[in-house]
Amino acid sequence: MNQQEKEILEEKQREDKNTKTKKKFNKKIIIYIAIILVVIYVFYTIYLLIKQPTDVFTLEEGTLYSEETDIGYVIRDEVVIQGENYKNGMEKIKSEGEKVAVNEAVFRYYTKNEESLKEKIAELDTKIQEAMANETDLFTGDMKSLETQIDQKLLEISTINDTTKLEEYKKEINELITKKANIAGDLSPQGSYLKELIEERKNYENELNSGAEYINSSKSGVVSYKVDGLEDVLKPTEECFSTLTKEYLENLDLKTGKIVPTSEESGKIIDNTYCYIATISHTEEAQNAQVGDKIRVRLPSGSEVSAEITYILQNDDDRVLILKIEKGVEELISYRKISFDLIWWSETGLKVPNQAIVKENDLVYVVRNRAGYLSKLLVKVKREGEKYSIVEPYDTEELKELGFSNEEIISYKKVSLYDEVIINPDLTKVEE
Repeated sequence: MNQQEKEILEEKQREDKNTKTKKKFNKKIIIYIAIILVVIYVFYTIYLLIKQPTDVFTLEEGTLYSEETDIGYVIRDEVVIQGENYKNGMEKIKSEGEKVAVNEAVFRYYTKNEESLKEKIAELDTKIQEAMANETDLFTGDMKSLETQIDQKLLEISTINDTTKLEEYKKEINELITKKANIAGDLSPQGSYLKELIEERKNYENELNSGAEYINSSKSGVVSYKVDGLEDVLKPTEECFSTLTKEYLENLDLKTGKIVPTSEESGKIIDNTYCYIATISHTEEAQNAQVGDKIRVRLPSGSEVSAEITYILQNDDDRVLILKIEKGVEELISYRKISFDLIWWSETGLKVPNQAIVKENDLVYVVRNRAGYLSKLLVKVKREGEKYSIVEPYDTEELKELGFSNEEIISYKKVSLYDEVIINPDLTKVEE
């Protein structure tokens, strides 16, 4: 190969190399452009979703609320009961939340030397049991029946975890043992060792009972030992309601949701058929509220109960509302200040976005999409919220009142569950 041929070959190789380089460069450019187009498409799609999440919306059952979260002060019809010996400590006869009648024993105060007397009685019980074991001729049918009851109670008490029930069982067992001892004492001859033990026990028991102070219920209701000293301050009377300004309630310096501590000196009887919640609100609904209005309240547990506005006190730009509830009262016994939801209204029905609603000549429509066929459906708006509304079809009588003819009423298309409606519909594209 001569020199000229070599130069021609090298030139061709250079051209081939440049061509390959250009092809690789062009390929990269195409890839980069494709990536950019994909990114632009993704961002544009996201923008459209943000601007308009979907073109259609499926109608389903839903509920709209107009509600607010408020702080409430619980007002109850309650009476504190306390005796003279409250410093001695107390034994609960009725447990927290238990119902009582008038003059029924609720709790008792211990005597000053109660522990010493109880120890002596316990020691005598052991001696009496030992003495009776040696007196087999004393075991009558009544004695055997009492023995059986005592054994049964001892068996049951081993399975109990509730402190109050445990105390009740112990009390019942002691009463059965006392009955058994009394029967044995009556059957024992005068001057016998067993008789002396039983007489001594009776003396200690009489001393124990005579020194105890029993506190009875002053009214019927439920028992509570959650005493906070506000029972005579927050009372369900008009005189009390008239003083419940915003400043007054806030100066009570109560902590929201705090459980009222259990008293070891007193108890109280609560009327559990109703209670009141005082709340401060400055919303438009509160400003327009009137005495007698029926609303709903969602309690801290999440349960909803009916309520009635029974008293309103204007306090500058705020209003103090007194709400009466007759259900869920027991739930609030342990609290004086709560956080709760005040529900001014709620409406349930077909839930539709406000963007799907169009107005025409004072009438309201939605546009239904059924297999690509668009229909303009007349609907009645039961309740309009911030983003959604509750709608329903008109009935025949309502259509007549609106001036529709019989033919129009017969051909009236009703909106229904699971219909797909258009968001931001263009009425020019809708079939009449």
